[in-house]
Amino acid sequence: MSAKQVVLVHGAWHGAWCWSALQAELDRRGVPSIAVDLPGHGASTAPLTDLHGDARCVADTLNVLRGRGVTNPVLVGHSYGGAVISHAASLHPEVAHLVYVAAFALNDGESVIGALMSFPPASVGLQAAMVDRDDGTSVLNPDLAGAVLYGNCQPVAAEAAIARLSPQPTATITQAAQGSPRDTIPSTFVVCDRDDAVHPAHQRLMAERCTNTVVLDTDHSPFLSMVSETADILEAIARS
Repeated sequence: MSAKQVVLVHGAWHGAWCWSALQAELDRRGVPSIAVDLPGHGASTAPLTDLHGDARCVADTLNVLRGRGVTNPVLVGHSYGGAVISHAASLHPEVAHLVYVAAFALNDGESVIGALMSFPPASVGLQAAMVDRDDGTSVLNPDLAGAVLYGNCQPVAAEAAIARLSPQPTATITQAAQGSPRDTIPSTFVVCDRDDAVHPAHQRLMAERCTNTVVLDTDHSPFLSMVSETADILEAIARS
């Protein structure tokens, strides 16, 4: 059975580069994929924007792909990228499946910070690693980012990833997402049980909003720490 195109959306501070190992594995399986650089991240030369701007970027990418004959893609979001794909799927509803990888599966009118404040308190190492800057962005302390984001990854891979992290606009976590695409689009939530960035208890609450749940015994970045297992999940969805 031919596989649907997989469109990968990174989370805060990251870029399309974070998916490279996973994309190589998907290539070996014959599953086509494309990773999006949100504005101002990775290789993007566009200015940083907010949640709505990030969602528009993804929706625009889906429109371009549609013009190339790519229909009904599998849309995957990691961490903050979950908020992005929900909003983007409301702008471009021709999506076959939504996949939230340790991600924010927000409801209509809900923001990342609003969701976190509504959940029972649960501390994570990310809180100490974040450094707010005067320009309305945040960065991560490189001495703490490894344990928080890549605790189960190979140290050399974590070191390379930390060097590529970039500033994240604070507005992206305070702005509310729009739309309820999970009402009409099947969805899968991938819970990461050793996550120190988005607490597993909070992930499980958001997983209840999705059609299916899969649990991985790993850190916040399964695209680096459990490449084959993450590819298994996406391949099964893309071929369904």
